[in-house]
Amino acid sequence: MLRPVLRRQELVCQQVVELVSDYLEDALSPRDRRRFERHLAICPHCTVYLAQMHETLRLTGRLVPEDLAPEVADEFTEIFRRWSAERNGPGDRPPP
Repeated sequence: MLRPVLRRQELVCQQVVELVSDYLEDALSPRDRRRFERHLAICPHCTVYLAQMHETLRLTGRLVPEDLAPEVADEFTEIFRRWSAERNGPGDRPPP
């Protein structure tokens, strides 16, 4: 099965998943917000994912750094650094 060629400005599902937090926090540029919402209009899977994220936030509330035990914060920081190193490649340094 051939996949349609996406226009450069169109988002794919993986990008939507990566941007969902920024979308929910209203941190996307107007252009990226339109691209995000255009994708939602045609993708039932991402629409369901966004609804699940809304529900998770509603049920759990907001988590702030002060809510985490220091060892948990350290663990999250290490997980983020490993993820960032894998994503950026071996030559790039993860953020501090």
